[in-house]
Amino acid sequence: MAVEYAPRGLLGVLTPQANTTVEPEFAALLPPGVAMLNARMTSAKPTIVARLLDYLASLEAWSDQFANAPVGAIAFACTGASYFAGVERETQAVERISAARGVPFVTAGHAVRDAFQALGATRIGLVSPYPQDLTDAGVAYFTALGFRVVRVSGSQQKDGVFHPIYAMTGQGAHDALIALDPRGLDAIAMLGTGMPTLAPILRTPFHGGVPVLSCMLALGWRSICALDGVAPDAGSLLAWVRGEGWRARYEARLAPRGGGGRPD
Repeated sequence: MAVEYAPRGLLGVLTPQANTTVEPEFAALLPPGVAMLNARMTSAKPTIVARLLDYLASLEAWSDQFANAPVGAIAFACTGASYFAGVERETQAVERISAARGVPFVTAGHAVRDAFQALGATRIGLVSPYPQDLTDAGVAYFTALGFRVVRVSGSQQKDGVFHPIYAMTGQGAHDALIALDPRGLDAIAMLGTGMPTLAPILRTPFHGGVPVLSCMLALGWRSICALDGVAPDAGSLLAWVRGEGWRARYEARLAPRGGGGRPD
């Protein structure tokens, strides 16, 4: 059933409690005719690892926030939970929620996996905004999925801010991307749904000829495939990488005025 502002489909989005990036980037990425309902995942657990795993363990509660709204798919806009939980537990969660809600449940981790597979990529590079333990978990996750992580570039975090990842700039993310040597890579992924990545991708969609994607870009692309009921493919993904369709929305809504990470 279509609703007034979502004739193409309504997407339910699950976002970590303090994330300031998911809604703005989806506002630019999602095409006309698609609307999103956002639900915040919260946790009082004392550590980052415990909070991330709590998000995954409580998916029923978070997705129940959509009640009987006619969402056609649900996007899990959190990667760290998948990395720490591991491939098997993530897959079990996807199957459980998809069966319970009767719609596709797309994790950001699976979206990046599907993007790599659509490109035929096996040798990958990662740009990570994370501390070392979470970066290591991300490398282990993609390795378990069958990819060879050839290189990892870290991005500089800010101290003394409300959150070291969500307070990052697009310029900082782009600097980390450019610092990654693209030689011998099939694809590059900028990790995390909190690091701002749309400006870096618009500035450098192909780094040394290698396609650049991010968890948010992949999640948006894969969610639209799920809403439309079509198989993911390289052609549609590369159109997203080039900014086709969403560049104008980014420039109208999100592009910084006067510096920091604005696309050329």
